[in-house]
Amino acid sequence: MDTNKTKKIVVVVSGLDEEYQHNVFKGLNTYAYANNVNVSYVACFDGMVGSATFDIGESSIYNLIDYTRFDGAILMTNTFGDTAMRNSIFRKVIAAGIPAVVFENHENSDFYDISIDNFGVMKRLVNHIIRDHGARVINFVSGPLGNPDGKARYDAFVSAMEENGLDVDPRRVFYGDFKSYDGKLAIDDYAESGLPLPDAFVCANDSMALTVTSSLEKMGYKIPDDIIVTGFDNTFSARNSSPAITSVKCPLYEVGRTALEIICNVIDGIDQPRSTILDAEPALTESCGCKSSGTDELIEYKKLTYRKTEDTNNNIHMINRLTAALAEAETAEEYFKVIASLIGELDCEKFTLCLSENWQDEFNSSEAPLDPDYYSEFMSAPLIWDKGRCRSVEYFPSSEMFPEGFEERGCVNYFLPLHYSDRCLGYYIFTNSEFPTYSLLCHTLTMILSNSLENIRKLFRLNKANDELNRLYVIDPLCNIYNRNGFYNRADDIFKECAADNRQIMISFIDMDGLKFINDNYGHNEGDFAIQRLASTISTCCGKSGICARFGGDEFVYFNPNASKNDAAIFAKKINKSLDELNKLVQKPYTISASIGSVITVVEKDDTLFSIIKMADDKMYEVKKAKKSARKSEKV
Repeated sequence: MDTNKTKKIVVVVSGLDEEYQHNVFKGLNTYAYANNVNVSYVACFDGMVGSATFDIGESSIYNLIDYTRFDGAILMTNTFGDTAMRNSIFRKVIAAGIPAVVFENHENSDFYDISIDNFGVMKRLVNHIIRDHGARVINFVSGPLGNPDGKARYDAFVSAMEENGLDVDPRRVFYGDFKSYDGKLAIDDYAESGLPLPDAFVCANDSMALTVTSSLEKMGYKIPDDIIVTGFDNTFSARNSSPAITSVKCPLYEVGRTALEIICNVIDGIDQPRSTILDAEPALTESCGCKSSGTDELIEYKKLTYRKTEDTNNNIHMINRLTAALAEAETAEEYFKVIASLIGELDCEKFTLCLSENWQDEFNSSEAPLDPDYYSEFMSAPLIWDKGRCRSVEYFPSSEMFPEGFEERGCVNYFLPLHYSDRCLGYYIFTNSEFPTYSLLCHTLTMILSNSLENIRKLFRLNKANDELNRLYVIDPLCNIYNRNGFYNRADDIFKECAADNRQIMISFIDMDGLKFINDNYGHNEGDFAIQRLASTISTCCGKSGICARFGGDEFVYFNPNASKNDAAIFAKKINKSLDELNKLVQKPYTISASIGSVITVVEKDDTLFSIIKMADDKMYEVKKAKKSARKSEKV
């Protein structure tokens, strides 16, 4: 492979804004920009709102990936708690025939793996709080056991407890999902258990350890005087919290950089070790009672905290304005315009909104999971915001992922799902923006965009339903011309204008001949056929300026607002001639015919539309009587 050509790498990950992912991404992205690598993160925020149905919609983003379009993959499947999802990703990558680096997975020989010794270093940490701090009763806040990191850290905890002759009480194990909120849930679970306070809370990562600490402090406990708390990953926030969290120091930046370097070397044909293990070691500090590691990072921490606070305030302000503006959007075009006007405030180079071809269609949410691909075959990109300029792509295959194709340059893209419940609406792409990884508001933004898009979809469907109801209110469903309501709605105002101008009008009342005979002898389907053909004939003959309607049963009315004295005869002649031609064409065992009564008059101010229709109706009956008399004379 040409080593100078831009390599296209997909990174599959769950979650973006936890510090673990953020630090790994920093290593990945630094290498990507420096070495002409186009990196595409495909991610979601599953497990955030406690809804399995919602998570189906979130995780559907992984069905978008066409791995054959990439040169290689980095699979951060250690961030997934769902074993089935991980295995599905593995199968697709193997089927695509591209090389892949997997985090924390030594069991699949098809992939290169990169890891730290989760089991060994976690066991050392647990042994430390047992042997050096005398902990005997320990609560464990676990990650999901379906996750290799979570399983290894849990197994290490159990092994250390058993090795030291201590029991693992199942009531003192809380199974979380590595999310920070799980720490609060773990303390809530402990508080409800009624169990005595343990000597320590050992947490499977720092995000949970930080919220365990804050939750315990809100309950009045002091760390580490009353209870020890430990974490894992030694994140910046954990190191600089008060108390600083005893943890495990992991080279996360190096993990990300090394993973991308390995996959790029493999693509270039450079041999790489199948397994890479990076060193990790306990970081013993304040929350277990060891001496503080110092405040060397305090100045940097203050700067970072201020920047994050300032950025968060700015982002909240932007998202609040976005929410308010989207609430007023009533059409898809207005929705796109609102996003285009504000998205640049998130410091992104490019923002691409991609929608499924059928996103506005009606759907039954319960049926969505039956579709194995979730996304429609073709999509549109109605908004591509690129350095302040906007364009769109009307139509592209969803398998291409990018509506305008891959960019041949070192860049970083983040694919995130747009969905309502388990129904996919589309996805969006941030290009060269840190917002998805540093901001806790990225998930909030995703939900706002999704929910607002769903509101637009519902409004669109509601308007279509209203249009159909209005149509049904004024249109006769059998004949597809106006019914009585539609006729009065359309003709009444015109009639009043004619009265005000003393214009001459014509009202014709048309009654079908022999409908009862047709129904009785040939059935009501034939009767309906005859009524439809007569309606079509009247509609054709009434012209563009005239208004015709089915008044009920086999009765029709025609209104000509600009009539001359000969129009009644002309209209009747056209109707009768058209019916003669129709009868010759359809060759039915009966004849379709009609009796027509017309009134031509100058509308006076005291006239009503109904009164003139009644006059035309009376004339029609005179015609019908004359026809009956003529038939009797013929029989005699």
